[in-house]
Amino acid sequence: MNYENLTIFELQALFKTHKVSPVEVANYFLKKIKKDDKKFNAFLSIRSEEALREAREAEKKIMANQDFHPLAGIPTAIKDNILTKGGLTTAGSKILKNYRASYDATVIKKLKNKGPVVILGKTNLDEFAMGSSTENSAFHTTKNPHDLTRVPGGSSGGSAAAVAGGECLFSLGSETNGSIRLPAAFCGVVGLKPTYGSVSRFGLIAMASSLDVIGPMAKTAKEVALIFDVISGRDKLDSTSFEDYDVISQEQIFKKDPREFKIGIPEEYFPKELDPAINNKLKQIIDKLANNGFKIERLSLPCTDYALAAYYIIMPAEVSANLARFDGIRYGEFSSQKKDILSVYLDSRTKGLGAEVKRRIILGTYVLSAGYYDAYYAKALEVKEAIREEFNATFKKVDILLGPVSPSLPFKLGEKTSPLEMYLNDIFTSASSLAGLPALSLPCGKSKGLPIALQLIGKPFREEDILVLAHYLERILKT
Repeated sequence: MNYENLTIFELQALFKTHKVSPVEVANYFLKKIKKDDKKFNAFLSIRSEEALREAREAEKKIMANQDFHPLAGIPTAIKDNILTKGGLTTAGSKILKNYRASYDATVIKKLKNKGPVVILGKTNLDEFAMGSSTENSAFHTTKNPHDLTRVPGGSSGGSAAAVAGGECLFSLGSETNGSIRLPAAFCGVVGLKPTYGSVSRFGLIAMASSLDVIGPMAKTAKEVALIFDVISGRDKLDSTSFEDYDVISQEQIFKKDPREFKIGIPEEYFPKELDPAINNKLKQIIDKLANNGFKIERLSLPCTDYALAAYYIIMPAEVSANLARFDGIRYGEFSSQKKDILSVYLDSRTKGLGAEVKRRIILGTYVLSAGYYDAYYAKALEVKEAIREEFNATFKKVDILLGPVSPSLPFKLGEKTSPLEMYLNDIFTSASSLAGLPALSLPCGKSKGLPIALQLIGKPFREEDILVLAHYLERILKT
């Protein structure tokens, strides 16, 4: 049986009837990764022994007919900036190439408590999650399973490619601005960027602390909803996580009629530069929704034009502070050849950090420096607040926003050599990231064999709304 073609729910049904065991499934995927990942380069490390131990633990509960969670024994992959106790966590950087975490991130604890899940390995990413293509990893470049000459998106490209390539049934990624949505879109899987604060960041190697969030990727919206239900919630170890909020049970959430939602279409998300294949497909879907009884409202979000610029001031500023700890002494490879402390810092960071990381540290240090803080960083924070207020006003008129994830289809490896050209991939994700809103990437078709995706943006802590609509769209797009 080709287990990679199953959903989480289908595999769970096989476990319940004892037609297959978690150990058998774990061995299947470990062999598949060994065979296929030479093509995709989705993984940085494999947890063979640990995965089989987790599979045996899940199997004991299942074979004993004990109550077990739907994720018990399900094979998954974890982005390599999320700590897993005892295993390598490199953040895709040479400076952490030998770092082994001393504790599990909260999301990992939650996954292990539910069964446990079977964590097959850690996936590739742009170094310290800085990039949109997973070409900035210090170790290797991940390739898009739909076309090995193209990027999988970033920075969670390894996690998206692992699901799309059939190397696991779901994965976790992290997002600061589009780093779940973009690779999910490029690889043709479902990716959820939760509301900021709905999922604990404890154990996530920080990039920009006011924006970072962990989220799931899988084949369907229903699977993503299940995973989100497990990893979300208040965590006393993360002061930015919110108190638990009401979440509709899995049995009820998808019984809601999505036609009660009013859908907004921002004109700024459909510029003339948008790829024609994406533009045409989304217009077809909008027409189909209208024909199926949905209320559609065309609207404007003027602050969208300033979001990307504000993001690329706020994010580097936080990067410069968060990455100061990677100095070769507290964390990172120690440069023992140098005699004074400044030389140790300089040598360790020069050798250990890549070009994109250095670029963002320098930019962030600049915008925070005396004489420039008010001109750049303070202004960017004002724009961020204006964007939040604009979304608040918009969500008094509509319930969900619909648009593209990216202005283009997956591009060729090595095609975008200019940093600015790469940053423009984030143009449709920046505003919702700055506002901390939940957003989802949903596959909705193909053009010349390459995935096309749409984006749904919801009100704060209303992940259920966009998941319900995504599930509905999955059904009508098949007809």
